[in-house]
Amino acid sequence: MRANPNLVLSEIALPDKSGLELIKDIKALRPGLPVLVISMQDEAFHAERALRAGARGYITKHESAEELMNAIRHVLDGKIYVSKRISSHILETSLAGNARPVSSSIEQLSDREFEVFELIGQDLSTDDIAKRLYLSVKTVQVHRANVKRKLHLETISKLISYAARWIEHRRLDA
Repeated sequence: MRANPNLVLSEIALPDKSGLELIKDIKALRPGLPVLVISMQDEAFHAERALRAGARGYITKHESAEELMNAIRHVLDGKIYVSKRISSHILETSLAGNARPVSSSIEQLSDREFEVFELIGQDLSTDDIAKRLYLSVKTVQVHRANVKRKLHLETISKLISYAARWIEHRRLDA
């Protein structure tokens, strides 16, 4: 029997694959299938990325069951669901256009660069990152160099330190 779901609920942080890549894969295979991300990850960094990847909504796991049902209904009705805070941020960004300076260097990173950055912060080696993301070591090295350049970090050790502090800061804020 073949499943024909009406909605996919996904997490951003998956053990073997990026949630963003999963969303992109789902959209490629089933373009009309809505995806709602339910995550522990900070929505300030992940909601917009999830929407750009093709998700129709993003809600954090600390929200009430009632709010989760509201998000599911919104997405099934063909609407986009995000928190009021993220909705305001997206609207402000949209209205400001390019006049708004980028608030964080990390926001400049592509989805893949951001994944590599997070894995660097988790103290994974280049080889381990390549295996985890199903990429070549050379590709990971290119992403790592791009991250280093975009974050204005001169050395790999500074990148590792910055990424580890960023991960720890996010963990403490959660």
